[in-house]
Amino acid sequence: MIGIVVVSHSRALARAAVALAEQMLQDQQVRMVIAAGLDEETFGTDAMQIHDALVEADQDGDGVVVLMDLGSAVLSAELALELLADDAARARVLLCPAPLVEGLVVAAVTALSGADGPKVAAEAVASLAGKQSQLATPAEASPESTFPPAETRPADVNAGRFRVTPVHGLHARPAARLVQVLQSLDARVELRNLSTGSGWVPGASLSRLATLGALPDHEVEVRASGPQAPQALEQVLALAQRNFDDPPSADQPQPDADTSSDLLSERVRGPFPASPGIGFGPARPAPGLIRPAPGSTRPELELARPELELARPEPGKIAAPSEKSEIVEDPAEGRRRLDAAVDAVRAQVQEIRQRVAHEVNEAEAAIFDTHLALLADPELLEAARSRIAVGQAASSAWANAVSVAAAGYESLTDPYLQARSADVRALGNQVSRHLLGAYDRSEELGERSGVLIAADLTPAEAATLNPARVTAVVLAFGSPTAHSAILIRARGIPAVVGAGAAVLEIADGTPLAVDGTTGELVIEPAEAVAAELRERAAAAQARNRQALTRADAPATTRDGVRILVGANISSIEDARDATASGADLIGLVRTEFLFLGRSQAPDIAEQESIYRALAETAAGRRITFRTLDVGGDKPLAYLPQRVEANPFLGVRGVRFALQQPELLADQLLAMVRVAHDLPISVMFPMVSTLDELIRARRSLDEAIKLTGRGTPSEFQIGIMVEVPAAALKAATFARHVDFLSIGTNDLTQYTLAAERGNDAVEPLADPFDPAVLRLIEITCRGAGPNVTVAVCGELAADERATEVLIGLGVRELSVTPHAIPAVKQAVRALALPDASTLAARTLVAPSADAVRSLLRPLAESPPNAPS
Repeated sequence: MIGIVVVSHSRALARAAVALAEQMLQDQQVRMVIAAGLDEETFGTDAMQIHDALVEADQDGDGVVVLMDLGSAVLSAELALELLADDAARARVLLCPAPLVEGLVVAAVTALSGADGPKVAAEAVASLAGKQSQLATPAEASPESTFPPAETRPADVNAGRFRVTPVHGLHARPAARLVQVLQSLDARVELRNLSTGSGWVPGASLSRLATLGALPDHEVEVRASGPQAPQALEQVLALAQRNFDDPPSADQPQPDADTSSDLLSERVRGPFPASPGIGFGPARPAPGLIRPAPGSTRPELELARPELELARPEPGKIAAPSEKSEIVEDPAEGRRRLDAAVDAVRAQVQEIRQRVAHEVNEAEAAIFDTHLALLADPELLEAARSRIAVGQAASSAWANAVSVAAAGYESLTDPYLQARSADVRALGNQVSRHLLGAYDRSEELGERSGVLIAADLTPAEAATLNPARVTAVVLAFGSPTAHSAILIRARGIPAVVGAGAAVLEIADGTPLAVDGTTGELVIEPAEAVAAELRERAAAAQARNRQALTRADAPATTRDGVRILVGANISSIEDARDATASGADLIGLVRTEFLFLGRSQAPDIAEQESIYRALAETAAGRRITFRTLDVGGDKPLAYLPQRVEANPFLGVRGVRFALQQPELLADQLLAMVRVAHDLPISVMFPMVSTLDELIRARRSLDEAIKLTGRGTPSEFQIGIMVEVPAAALKAATFARHVDFLSIGTNDLTQYTLAAERGNDAVEPLADPFDPAVLRLIEITCRGAGPNVTVAVCGELAADERATEVLIGLGVRELSVTPHAIPAVKQAVRALALPDASTLAARTLVAPSADAVRSLLRPLAESPPNAPS
């Protein structure tokens, strides 16, 4: 075993350092010899004393590592080395530049493991990294790269550069995608921010990538070495060109009213309606919340119970272990407990992800991929394990490692990236709770009775809310398009967001009323106001009850026009919910759920099996399969696309499918096989030219020929109308299809040049804009009497829009399963002549707000409406 010599000017200091190191060894022995002071009280170093210590420490001939404090200690050690008579003995001595105290602790623990001299010395030097990353700037904290200099670099090192394009820079989600891409490759990849002059960081570490501070338009250099270095570099650069697969931002906080531009100020003042419905109840402030600091726009998260260790440390300090945590524990046991806690949290996150994928959609569930990547972050885990190795309790080691990782985000200048530190701490809290067997805030959140008030909620917390107990949610910050808001809507809990920091001062038990449809928040409502809101709520409940009782009945207008109301689905569970909710048909199956999140495309047999199961679950109802709709915000990792400056205007939808003829052929063949037995429709997405449709139909004809059974008897073919060009050429397309289905989400985005999900232009991306409604009317007119026009975007589920859409000529609405009964009831309340008159008025309205002013309130029924 390696011996250690401690050289210090102070004998008392050396003894204390050795005593500290011995405490970490858990009664095991490492030979540590002191050469310090000229005597018990006189400071200084003596070369002969150090020489004798070297000989004593090297009794086994395994070598010696020497740690020194300062100044002449180094000179004395060098002289002692010269005094050794044996060249072999001198060769076994390493003078280590590590800090004395930290270095000695780490060196002793490393020597105990049987490591050789260079390894012990290297680990001792690295002991300074914890302080550096905690206290230094990102550039100063970055360790020296292990890559050789350019002039001596071997041929297997590949290098390149890219510019950061995600709207918030290289934040958690794009960084997680980078980590995922690199995990399967046998290569070492490092990155540095050329724009800020940062040091190199490993690409496999989510927490270290954060310290790059890579903001939009920053230039980042990447280099790779190892057997798969060329592939690694190519995939990283391709990922960068794809905007790191980062979808339009949905979690950027709404701007405060006083910082908003005049143009948008009317629509960005809160509270914002986030989830429809009316809720009453006593205010129930969320646990674990402190007030914002003066001048701050967001609060900081505090732990819900003091025994947890991740309460935010004071600036410049490492979080200290809590009084309830042991300072020292057996390293093997500590590592076992940490691994078990991480595994338990990983299982929790995977369960939540699966639940969200089912209840919302795969795109929103993907937010939890970032959490999973953080739990697998080798840098974060190794930082905790290295602390455990020196005897620190697993809970304290993990708390400090998470604090360092979060500090990496907090040191950045971009507010959005700084805010990601809360995500790191929130996930860290989950692991700490398992380590400590402590209170879990999410459990109490899920069981709160009344109106929950919080600064914001994490997606995981929103996923635990219990609609039977939480009557409404009020968030001081956040956005209606944030992941937490989407999950709250999925649970049917009324909510408003962006209500301002003042709501955090509302006392526990204060009566509140919340209208998540209009964005109203009333504190201690007067009896008259409360009565009005109760009437609204009662009317809404009565409508819902009535709608549910008639869910299976046809949706027919008062003058006898039948409107089909179908469901948009992405799974077998969705199909079951659709049939239970009274769907007339399945208007849209998003088949990409079969292709995303896997390493290779499903084969024909797997696709046929899933499509058949979906069609059988629909129980004889017509089911419309949309062919693979990827590209833009839904790339396939196993089918890299050419670099595109703007993927949303690039190869996506049918364009992508036509460039992957084998993929399209397999999918169509699987669909046609099912269509011979069950009523199937096929729909092509993102069509903008007749040539695209003809080429896609040619592929479909080939698939029909391959089955050898001719065209299925009830087979129908349609296209999505998602771009203005398709709407304007509806009459041309109508000669080649059986139906047209309008995707209002994309049609709105492309018509108004406002990226959906981008909070900065959210007020512009309004489907009630007269220009969007005009394109819907043009589509219906161009389709003629023999081609059905459907709407399958979010606008179809808005009951206020039902009369307008029917008046424009739409005859099929496809919505989420739970919205079917209410939409059917909205159809039954209208008459076609009235709807047509209303639609004509909306087309000449000056704005989306003007259109809304024309709409009938939900509580108001026209004369002779069915009861």
